[in-house]
Amino acid sequence: MTASSSHGHSSTQAMPWRAVPTGALKGDVRVPGDKSMSHRSLLLGALTVGRTTVSGLLESDDVLATAGAVNAMGAQAVDKGDGNWEIDGVGIGGLAEPQQALDFGNAGTGSRLMMGVVAGHPITATFIGDASLSRRPMRRITDPLSLMGATFAGPQGGTLPITVTGARPPLPITYTLPVASAQVKSAVLLAGLSAPGQTTVLEPVRTRDHTENMLRAFGCDVAVEEGPHGIHAVRVTGECELTPTHVDVPADPSSAAFPLVAALLIDGSDVVARDVMVNPLRAGLFTTLKEMGADITFENERESGGEPVADIRARFSALEGVEVPPERAASMIDEYPVLAVAAAFATGKTVMRGLEELRVKESDRISATVAMLEACGAQVEELEDGMIVTGIGGAIPGGGHVLTGLDHRIAMSGLVAGLAAKSAVTIDDAAMIATSFPAFRDLMVGLGAQISPTNN
Repeated sequence: MTASSSHGHSSTQAMPWRAVPTGALKGDVRVPGDKSMSHRSLLLGALTVGRTTVSGLLESDDVLATAGAVNAMGAQAVDKGDGNWEIDGVGIGGLAEPQQALDFGNAGTGSRLMMGVVAGHPITATFIGDASLSRRPMRRITDPLSLMGATFAGPQGGTLPITVTGARPPLPITYTLPVASAQVKSAVLLAGLSAPGQTTVLEPVRTRDHTENMLRAFGCDVAVEEGPHGIHAVRVTGECELTPTHVDVPADPSSAAFPLVAALLIDGSDVVARDVMVNPLRAGLFTTLKEMGADITFENERESGGEPVADIRARFSALEGVEVPPERAASMIDEYPVLAVAAAFATGKTVMRGLEELRVKESDRISATVAMLEACGAQVEELEDGMIVTGIGGAIPGGGHVLTGLDHRIAMSGLVAGLAAKSAVTIDDAAMIATSFPAFRDLMVGLGAQISPTNN
């Protein structure tokens, strides 16, 4: 089948779920493919001339929205089954103007990266999304792309819906990231593919480098240099010709976090997550958990799709609170809610700072995480840029009802808390879990977890 842009994010029917305290989790799992790499493989495949093949693509609502947008602009992304896809690209500069608005649902990464692609094409496209995505800031993307010659029409606040008119041709720029954001960096680099000369992004804090790695795999000239004060310059030489390739997408560390943290918190558990990407710019959670005393090991370390990969084994552990270095935030930004759950079970205080970026995720993820923990009887203090969790050195009370705020990671973190707490935890809506981890419940139940829909 060919991906369309109609997918499951539009459902208004809430799906409450309950997680019941459970016995030991045991087994081997393969969590879905990495979301970041899945989006990028579709976009870069569309910008090649010829056929790119992808295995292990994450077939979640977010990624299917990107596939739908690619197809709406003249490339062909076709689902061949079992996570295997073929993308017939049209080359850099070859995308056609879409006939309808590009609906990205909840996909922040897909929408922001595609804005960079469109900004480098002489076409106009309108971007729309669901209620959550329509609240998220887009000015961080539109500001640098405007410097390259693209124009934007939309609400004063810089949110969706936004109509993008690409530059003819885009200007190469040197841009210093005001926030640590791989999405902003990637949008500028993707627009720079169509610009003559070198487009440079200066990063005061390193962010995930999947765009750079994948551009190299597709034959593009990308240079990364460390300059004074730890600032990294990422340069792409535009007007290159991307060569079709095969992308093998490893398992997503952000998804693997949930079964692995659950295993750490439930007595007797022993869980292995296979083929997980362990790129150091994404593996901050595992570093932090090890510092807390977690029995986590990387086994069978190797390379796949240009990324370091390992099987990660987690066994029940007594955890100690730690202070997480603020500069580690970019390497684990999506994992703080589930880390906060682990911290609630640890002995002593875990301090997490430098998390301002969480205020503008699918929800205000700092406030949502604090509310989730409080609902489960944990002790937590909210900070402007993070939180302090005071753990009790064992199972938290649980028994709460978690408001997910349309945020898949809050939903899954609340369920992990319920599995390990003294009494069951319910979440108000599990529907959004499909944006990143459609098989979450089946996978967890397969390990022995008790998670089920509830009518309460």
